[in-house]
Amino acid sequence: MHRKSASSSGLAAACMVAAGMALVQSAWSMDFRQAYDAAYDNDASIRAARAGAQASRERLPQARAQLLPNVTLSAGRSYNDLTSEGRNILGQPSRTEANYYSGNQTLTIRQSLYRPFQRAQVRQAEAQVEDANAALERDEQSLVVRVGEAYFEALLAEDQLALILSQKTTYTTQLDAARKSLAAGSGTRTDVDEAQARLDMTTAQELEARQNQNFTRHRIEVLTGQRLDVLAQLDVERFVPQSPLPELVDAWIERAEQASPELQSLRAQMEAARQEIEKAKAGHKPTLDVVAQWARTNSDSVTSVNSRYDNKTLGLQLSVPLYAGGYVNSTVRQAVAALERAQEMLEAARRDLGVRVHREFRGVTEGVLRIRALEQAVRSAEQAVQSNQRSFQAGFRTTLDVLNAEQQKITAQRDLAQARYLYLVSRLRLQALAGDDRLTNVAEVNRWLMP
Repeated sequence: MHRKSASSSGLAAACMVAAGMALVQSAWSMDFRQAYDAAYDNDASIRAARAGAQASRERLPQARAQLLPNVTLSAGRSYNDLTSEGRNILGQPSRTEANYYSGNQTLTIRQSLYRPFQRAQVRQAEAQVEDANAALERDEQSLVVRVGEAYFEALLAEDQLALILSQKTTYTTQLDAARKSLAAGSGTRTDVDEAQARLDMTTAQELEARQNQNFTRHRIEVLTGQRLDVLAQLDVERFVPQSPLPELVDAWIERAEQASPELQSLRAQMEAARQEIEKAKAGHKPTLDVVAQWARTNSDSVTSVNSRYDNKTLGLQLSVPLYAGGYVNSTVRQAVAALERAQEMLEAARRDLGVRVHREFRGVTEGVLRIRALEQAVRSAEQAVQSNQRSFQAGFRTTLDVLNAEQQKITAQRDLAQARYLYLVSRLRLQALAGDDRLTNVAEVNRWLMP
């Protein structure tokens, strides 16, 4: 018994170790496509959107079911206790008691021939399904942008930390050189103080950069539902920013107005509002149904035993509304107002879409130019650092000159990294607004990352 208990404890311990190893191994590196796929599976908002779309799709079969025959079967069985009191022919009191069973079965088939309300309800359900599908596509496009923003913000945080660490190393080297120069009598105390001040400031910036890195990584982990070790970096050698095609912003606006899932959703909502008017107007129109019925009644009574009655009917049922106290007219006016609201919302969204497309188009086009300019600025800053270092060694430049040149280089590198990531995010936003295929957009960005 003791050995068995020890064996069980060992097994439990082994399971705990294995679980711990699995948890450690659950952390993984990811590229942009993997980040999007993980977010698509794990993000709560997108899962809610998919569930909402599926719920809306069920409205269509429900509406169509109203046009199909309705078949009902009812049956019942009763126990009857009959007591009668009176007087017989001799005038004497009499009392009669009888117990018997009775039952009935009724089968009814109803098929609508003319019901304007139900026809409009089907067309409205079709519009609502279209709205649900477009809204889901809009949310999925939005997910691409959200993942892109989080992903490249995290890469920017990593780049900024790396630049600060590089700057810290440079300032440390410069501080040592300044101290040696001061000790040799060729330097000044000001050079040492300036280098020390720059190093202290960089140390403070490092702490902030590490906090920002942790925050941005946590944001991706929450979005994807996955722990991660490494993010695939941007391959600057293969990354070639390109101007948007087509090259005219008006073409992109026209493209967005045709394919934008946001506008498609609003157009579907407007159509649903039109059908709501038809549903309301149906309150003034008659309805016509064909009704077939079979009924059977059987009972044991005091006068008959096992009696049965069958009744079969086939006919038309016409209902004509005459007066509803103004209710129908009120619902029509309400539906008309709702349609006007839907139309204005569509127009407002269309105008806003044009503004957003224009903004992101400029972000992409100007991003290309900014990246090229900053690439040149980085090259110039690197040359300036080398020139100042040589001049400093020759005694023509001060420590402050070298530090300033180094700061300009770091600033140019930081601005270049930021410009690259802003370009990629603007590109994703523009494509999402235009309703481009989201998986293709993800793949295009992913090919610029290191494998």
